[in-house]
Amino acid sequence: MHGASYGRYKSLSGRWSFDGFTLEVQRVQPDPYAPASRCEVRVDPVVAGFPERLWSTPVRARGLAGYLVRAAYRRLRDSRLRVDAGRQQVLDRSACQLVDGAVVLRLGIDLPGRGRTIDGRQAERALCDELPGMVAAALRWATADQQQLREFVDSIEDTDALRRMLPRLGLIAFVADGAMLPRRSGVDERPLPDGVPFAAPESMRVEVELPNRGLVRGMGVPEGITLIVGGGFHGKSTLLRALEFGVYDHVPGDGRELVVCREDTVKVRAEDGRRVHRVDVSPFVSHLPTGAETADFSTDNASGSTSQAAAIVEAVESGAKVLLVDEDTAATNLMIRDARMQALVAKESEPLTPFVDLIRPLHAAHGVSTVLVMGGSGDYMDVADQVLMLDAYHARDVTDRAKLLAASPTGRRSEAEVFPPVRHRVVDPRSIPTERPKIRARGVDALTLGESTVELRGVEQVVDPAQVTGIGLALVNCARRGLLDGHRTVAEVLDAFAADVAKRGVAAVDEHYVGDFAVPRRFELAAALNRWRALRVIGFRS
Repeated sequence: MHGASYGRYKSLSGRWSFDGFTLEVQRVQPDPYAPASRCEVRVDPVVAGFPERLWSTPVRARGLAGYLVRAAYRRLRDSRLRVDAGRQQVLDRSACQLVDGAVVLRLGIDLPGRGRTIDGRQAERALCDELPGMVAAALRWATADQQQLREFVDSIEDTDALRRMLPRLGLIAFVADGAMLPRRSGVDERPLPDGVPFAAPESMRVEVELPNRGLVRGMGVPEGITLIVGGGFHGKSTLLRALEFGVYDHVPGDGRELVVCREDTVKVRAEDGRRVHRVDVSPFVSHLPTGAETADFSTDNASGSTSQAAAIVEAVESGAKVLLVDEDTAATNLMIRDARMQALVAKESEPLTPFVDLIRPLHAAHGVSTVLVMGGSGDYMDVADQVLMLDAYHARDVTDRAKLLAASPTGRRSEAEVFPPVRHRVVDPRSIPTERPKIRARGVDALTLGESTVELRGVEQVVDPAQVTGIGLALVNCARRGLLDGHRTVAEVLDAFAADVAKRGVAAVDEHYVGDFAVPRRFELAAALNRWRALRVIGFRS
């Protein structure tokens, strides 16, 4: 083909047999400037040779795939071949899967050209030298660093087992002694080399027995209301951010391998300007000067307070049992109204009910726990079950001292006693385009779906662009396959999607997409749906 017209690359489409593996060229780019061509490598179980114990459960298979895709990435770093290895989190991604012991690796390749002609020699090097070399070195048990591979898979299994233990232990989170929480920078998620290792306060120390590590000690965060306090720059938000990402498993050496939260944990924040469609924010907003109905509230340009109120209600609607809130990204007027402001502005003139008065009823009525970073208001001491102080990244339990201070009355009056039942929404399936819409991730900040863009900057638990693509694919397929049918509530759609993922893995997101994606959590899927500007809610169910 060398020197032939670039279009002749199309003849590569199909399946090719190599020594020990097959290569399927699934899509060929029409010209050198188009998106990369896509291909799939399949290594048979006998050739791959990985012991069954390494892939015998979905969790261990995900761990093995996570190791292999990173090994392939390292081997191909300077090649035209590209593999989506991810970052610090080990996600269930389409780029690498274990299927009954076979390794399936999906790659992109920029097929080389000189102008509009084929550079056959460079293509031969990539496909006939570098690719087989990668398979031999990175996708076979015989050539793997077997000790390191076992430790990687065992680590993922331990993290998952720990997360599953939390409800039975009455905990919402666990932070192991020795965990390294600080990161190198805001754009480098690797651990800070000279950071302060975490040490649990003695009063909050618990022990857990894990499948591979055995006995592990650390801080258990109980169900209820946990307040994290301390001076500025002492590690409050660093701890909360580690908990925020504790819904994911991390690569060994990350420092947060044993920092876990319950899987139904959601970070909420204020988000000026976001769209809110038919959400019952009446627990937080009793009335509006415009006369708009707060039990069926919509706006194309939410304020900080209404956006955060909607985010809390939406999270509970989607099944969250743990909320994470940082005062730095919260709406102040939704968080607190102190005694002096209550005396100055009568309640009948203030439509907002602050979160401090709803946080306890939310737990009592809905079983929703909250972890809250707060450095500016002591009124949350009145409702906290436990208070944790961060002092130069050292954690101390100051609950007794906080309760003693809270015993001194401030004159503040509670403005709510109950958190009413959530009104579950039913979505019109025609809200989501299904006729081959363009799906593209703009980093982790936005999703292009058809002709519209969903802003995801405020959805802080999205950690990988592949998740964003997965969200788009999942939304389209929920509509195509009838999960989103105009009868199920949002929660029921999410339940059906989660059940399908548990049964079919990445195929539940999309069976035919040849690009890279990761399986999204139900909560980020719901968050994108709620921010979709074409969303149309057609009714409510209790």
